[in-house]
Amino acid sequence: MEVTLQQANKGLRGSLEVPGDKSISHRAIMLGALAQGVTTVKNFSDGQDCLTTLAAFKKLGVEIDFDTQAKKVVINGRGFHGLRAAKEALDMGNSGTTTRLLMGILAASSFETSLVGDLSLSKRPMARVTEPLAKMGASIKISSQQTLPALIEPSSLKGTTIRLEVASAQVKSALILAALQAKGESTIIEKLPTRNHTELMLKQFGANIKTLADGLTIKVQPTKELRGQELVVPGDISSAAFFMVAAALTPNSKVKLINVSLNPTRTGILRVLEKMNANMTIQARQSDGEPLGDIIVESSKLTAIKIGSKDVPALIDELPLVALLAAHADGISEIRGAAELRFKETDRIKTVCQELGKLGVNVKELQDGMVIEGQPQLRVTADISWDSHGDHRLGMLGAVAALRNPGQFRLKNSQALGISYPSFLTDLASLIVG
Repeated sequence: MEVTLQQANKGLRGSLEVPGDKSISHRAIMLGALAQGVTTVKNFSDGQDCLTTLAAFKKLGVEIDFDTQAKKVVINGRGFHGLRAAKEALDMGNSGTTTRLLMGILAASSFETSLVGDLSLSKRPMARVTEPLAKMGASIKISSQQTLPALIEPSSLKGTTIRLEVASAQVKSALILAALQAKGESTIIEKLPTRNHTELMLKQFGANIKTLADGLTIKVQPTKELRGQELVVPGDISSAAFFMVAAALTPNSKVKLINVSLNPTRTGILRVLEKMNANMTIQARQSDGEPLGDIIVESSKLTAIKIGSKDVPALIDELPLVALLAAHADGISEIRGAAELRFKETDRIKTVCQELGKLGVNVKELQDGMVIEGQPQLRVTADISWDSHGDHRLGMLGAVAALRNPGQFRLKNSQALGISYPSFLTDLASLIVG
């Protein structure tokens, strides 16, 4: 589907509460299903990826009620041993999170499960999950290309020590969820710290899990029972980031994002905006489980930035936005140590460079990132056809890029936005000054 994107010639103004965090919503369904008793989830993300997780657990025998208007989910948990074999292969759609975390959950099950995915997901690497799970005794068969489809076979897991070779919260979480069902303690050692939503939520549900002082080592004890909880999902900072960047780049703008997750393993984009001298205010509040707050961003004159491998885990999903910021900043910016971008919904290094090039941005593609020559006065008068390549974040990036460019902006494959944020274009339009 193709749509015409809007300009914001008079700027962006107003307040917005973005949908619930996608990562947290996935995990709330999973832990609620594995817990004893009822779990209530408010402000659940209604993006397609999270609906994929919800549908998968229904097919595994979990009773789940989703009020789409109230964005509220009620889960009647079945415990670790209460899941039932699905009658057919579970369709993972485009969701890598659902796929990889389910591998960990089902590795200790007493029945076989097949996982399939769409064309994009079926190109993404899965051995990074299946190989460390095999060290715990899991038996998961994948294709000769090390991708989906997957067959998860019944196994008995044993606790062990695993040092992760990639910085991936999905891989870490799969191992943690398997370790809860293993015999004996498990130790998981990360390469770099990654988002810790699984660890925080498991503590709320009563699991015996702790992260050591080095921030990299996680100790997991076998857990017989999780207890159902009442959860409120904070706003997704990865979704809010598009509006932050839109306000920073668009003249005469001031936007307030309300109740956004401020988990420090996810706030890399805030540190980037600060380093680039963005006009930004953060009003933090503490809540149960996850920190959150409001973020106010105004039009800004930006300076170039250098991103390295240690910066990447906390803003892996926001790096396309960093590239757009850099395109409008004063100076030459570098993004390095981000080869993981090549294994997302698209090869995001390649596709971001390709689409920015349509704006006349001087960008050089590197194996692990890109070099971008900023143009503070960059405005495109020519007509642009921006392609999401079926990648939701690339589609939203195009909508932000269109705001300050007077030429007609067309977005190809706009349906991809529904993967994480179905109402994104409507919410963005609500901030455009008429």
